[in-house]
Amino acid sequence: MSVAAYGRTVAVEKKEETGLANPAPLGLLGFGMTTVLLNIHNAGIIDATSLGMILAMGIFYGGLAQVIAGIMEFKKGNVFGATAFSSYGLFWWSLVCLLLLPKMGYADPVGKGGMAAYFFMWGLFTFCMYISTLKKNRALQTVFFTLFILFFMLMISELSGSVALLHLTGYEGILCGASAIYLAIAEVTNETYGQEVLPIGKIKEVEEARPEYPPGRMPPGPPVRGYRPTAPRFGGEEHPSSPYGGWR
Repeated sequence: MSVAAYGRTVAVEKKEETGLANPAPLGLLGFGMTTVLLNIHNAGIIDATSLGMILAMGIFYGGLAQVIAGIMEFKKGNVFGATAFSSYGLFWWSLVCLLLLPKMGYADPVGKGGMAAYFFMWGLFTFCMYISTLKKNRALQTVFFTLFILFFMLMISELSGSVALLHLTGYEGILCGASAIYLAIAEVTNETYGQEVLPIGKIKEVEEARPEYPPGRMPPGPPVRGYRPTAPRFGGEEHPSSPYGGWR
């Protein structure tokens, strides 16, 4: 594709359509709904008899759905989405294994120190990912910031053994999961209606103006090697063979 600018033909790269739907809502819902259910349990709202339901959600919607979303983001060339969804999908699978393998006799139960280290590393990873969200929308920033806080509260809860702190952590986790659900529904709704129905706090990027310069005028900055602008004669007529730039 090309456009004409000041009499010159300028090549413009045309973005190729991938034909893939936006996988972010699927991944966000898988993460958000599973996170809410787990933290309802942590908050003490539902008892331990619901653990089987939470594990099933962790295997399929929290784990498998996010891994699928991550693979789709890889195909779209979205490094952030691919890294986030694939990682957190595998997080849910690893958490399910940590809970089930000891009960199946394949591993010893993980101690408080081990679980604290586990949550610390995931909190550190989440903080690093949060830095990248500063270039994205406010809703996504909220998801990652509250998730970062959640992991470190879980780490402290493991080390302290405080039930009250675990319950508080559960309410913070509900907020984190709810923010992910909101962002997912907002993306689906806004894409369906073709406009922003549910706000997500988009950040406006200020692009640096790059003015075009007509023939005979040198752009500001250091001279470009091999650049030979044409100089006009008196009266404004251009002289194509003149080695000098600027106006006489």
